[in-house]
Amino acid sequence: METINVGLASFGMSGAVFHAPFISHHPGFKLYAIVQRHSDSALTRYPNVKLMRSFEELIADKSIQLVIVNTPDVTHYMYVKQALTAGKHVIVEKPFVFTVREGEELIKLAEKQNRMLCVFQNRRWDGDFLTVKQMIASGVLGRVVEFQSAYQRYRNYIQPNTWKEKADKHVGLTYNLGSHMIDQTIVLFGIPQSIYADIDRLREGSEVDDYYQIHLHYPKIKVTLRAGYLMREETPRYMIHGTNGSFVKYGLDPQEEALKAGLCPASPDWGKDEERTYGTLNTELNGLHFRGKIETISGNYQAFYEEVYLSLHTGKKPTTDASSVLPVIRILEAAFESKEKKQEVSF
Repeated sequence: METINVGLASFGMSGAVFHAPFISHHPGFKLYAIVQRHSDSALTRYPNVKLMRSFEELIADKSIQLVIVNTPDVTHYMYVKQALTAGKHVIVEKPFVFTVREGEELIKLAEKQNRMLCVFQNRRWDGDFLTVKQMIASGVLGRVVEFQSAYQRYRNYIQPNTWKEKADKHVGLTYNLGSHMIDQTIVLFGIPQSIYADIDRLREGSEVDDYYQIHLHYPKIKVTLRAGYLMREETPRYMIHGTNGSFVKYGLDPQEEALKAGLCPASPDWGKDEERTYGTLNTELNGLHFRGKIETISGNYQAFYEEVYLSLHTGKKPTTDASSVLPVIRILEAAFESKEKKQEVSF
């Protein structure tokens, strides 16, 4: 198996938790270099990695074939452009970019350079989402008429010393979590007909949006996406209602907490949900009523990197290719247009 040298543009939470563990445990990748501007902490966990002090140094290294742009959101467009121009394949963290225009330019550049460009939409491989996807595809709910997805977080203060709390373009909760929720919705139902969005700042002194409720309109399907920083009591992560029944799921995919705890992606029962948070299915088929727990499919973020590896060896685009993720940015742009105009926006 040919090994692909990978350069990681940052070693903050994203790099240390979501990328480095999967790269280092995939036999087809070598974690070759990490950018740390003011620290050497990456060497504690990865002593054989090449430590660099700037993104420019990273993309100048001809040994690196794949660059992961996991830097602050406002740098994505500039760094992806520089990496592609330097002849690198690129994975960029979500949100891909802030505008469709930026995205289209980068997609054209990737095609011109004959390089892969994909977006780290890892929550397509959350166990709860994989289970929801299976519930819908199986037909046990009948025709889906309502889909609700929610992230509840509780942070009633402004976190100091982070770019995520500083007003800059569309930095905020909507582009951060909304990019995941909209991507999942597109995977399930395709592009909506229109959108209505309520986006706000509810914490005292907040510079960024910390609440949203987005309604995506499909023929005979009502979709609501909701998130906020002032939600202390847990609500369902997913609620899906159909003509035959409903599926309700609490709790979050366990992979992120496992990674933060330092567990290896190759650990036994990786991505396995706790039984207490299994979803509840309540349905009736062929005159028979069923209400009970449905075991959650195990989550698997490594599947993202497996797709990337196969793409780089076969030329087949991964499912998270930038061109397929661009509609997420189109909908996010429309969400802010809807907020400003206080009206529904059609596509």
